[in-house]
Amino acid sequence: MSIASMTGFARVSSATANYRWAWELKSVNAKGLDLRLRLPPGFDAIEIEARAVLAEKLARGTCYATLSAQREAGMPEVRLNETLLRRLVEAVSHIPHDGALRPASIDGLLAIRGVVEIRDAGDDERDLLDVQKAALTGLAEALAALVAMRRGEGAALAQILGQRLKRLAALRQAADDCPARKPDAVRAKLAESIAQLEGQGKFDETRLYQEALLLAAKADVREELDRLAAHIGACDELLQKGGPVGRRLDFLAQELGREANTLCAKSNDASLTAIGLELRVEIEQFREQVQNIE
Repeated sequence: MSIASMTGFARVSSATANYRWAWELKSVNAKGLDLRLRLPPGFDAIEIEARAVLAEKLARGTCYATLSAQREAGMPEVRLNETLLRRLVEAVSHIPHDGALRPASIDGLLAIRGVVEIRDAGDDERDLLDVQKAALTGLAEALAALVAMRRGEGAALAQILGQRLKRLAALRQAADDCPARKPDAVRAKLAESIAQLEGQGKFDETRLYQEALLLAAKADVREELDRLAAHIGACDELLQKGGPVGRRLDFLAQELGREANTLCAKSNDASLTAIGLELRVEIEQFREQVQNIE
C-alpha cells in the first residue's frame, strides 16, 4: 500500500432523466474521519449509502461531499376534461340562434375554465430513483479521483519524509560519534573540573569522585541515542508499509522530539548540544509533514 495525503479535490457531473447533477468532494486534514454531506431535496434517501461509500475508501480527514442537482424544465402536461366539454356542447346546442347570436366555436369552448388544464411536468418516481442510483455511481467515480489525488500527494510526501529520516539518522550518528562523548574526553573534562576545585581549598576527594562519576552517568546519552535509532527505524518501516499510518507516524515524531530534548538537557558539551538542537529542528519539520498523512 502507498502513503496517502489527507488533502484532495474531485468533481464529477452528468445528466440523468430530467436532472443535471454534480458531485464535488474536498478533503482536508483532521485527527479522525469526519464526513460532511450536503444533499439537495429529494436525495436524502441516498445519504446512508453515500456515507458508507466514502467511509470504505477514506480512513482519515474531513471530507466535504456536496451534491447539486437541478431538474430541467420538461414539456408541460395538457389535460382535456372531455366530460365537461361534451356537456358544454350539449348545452349550447339547445340555444336558438338568431342574427345577434353566433353558434359556439371549439376555441371558445376550450377557453372556458376547467375544460383544458395545463400543468408543469412533475417528478416521476421512477426517474427520481434512476437519478439517485446514477448519483451514487457518480459518487464512486468522484471518490476514486479524490483517492488518486490523495495518493499522488502522499507519494511526494513519502519522498520528503524519507529524506528527513535520512537526515535524522545522520545527525543521530554524528551525536554518537561526537568526540565529547569519548571516555578520554569525559575524563579530561572531569579532571579539569577537579583541578579547579582543588585550587579553591580542602575537600573530600572520595566524595568528589563519587559525585563526578554520578554526573558522568547522568550525562551519558547512550539510551537516548539507542531510542532515537529505534524510532527512526520504526518510521522508515511505516513509510515502506504504507496505508493509513499518519497517527502512528505522529506518535513516533513526538517520541523523537522527547529523546532529542533529553539529549540536549543531558549534554555537557557545546558540540553535542548543537547536534541535539539541529535534531530538534529536523524532527519538528518531520512532524509538520506527518500532519498531512492519512
